Amino acid sequence: MNKLVIVFLSLACLSGAASAKGCLKGAVVGGVAGHVAGHHAVAGAVGGCLVGRHLAKKKEKEQAEQAKKQAAPPAKS
Repeated sequence: MNKLVIVFLSLACLSGAASAKGCLKGAVVGGVAGHVAGHHAVAGAVGGCLVGRHLAKKKEKEQAEQAKKQAAPPAKS
């Protein structure tokens, strides 16, 4: 594995659990896709990390909103 990718992923893990989790998954998928597409594994890993972080944050936000709706008392009529 490229040293740059290892350093990048190590730094990404410091940003937070949900973000790092999405980043790691995205980086793996993006790295493989970039390698297959023409030996651009590093660029694919970086792009995959960014997309993975975005999707992980989006999912976390949706789960928080859903939990908030379930915890709210029903409206009186």
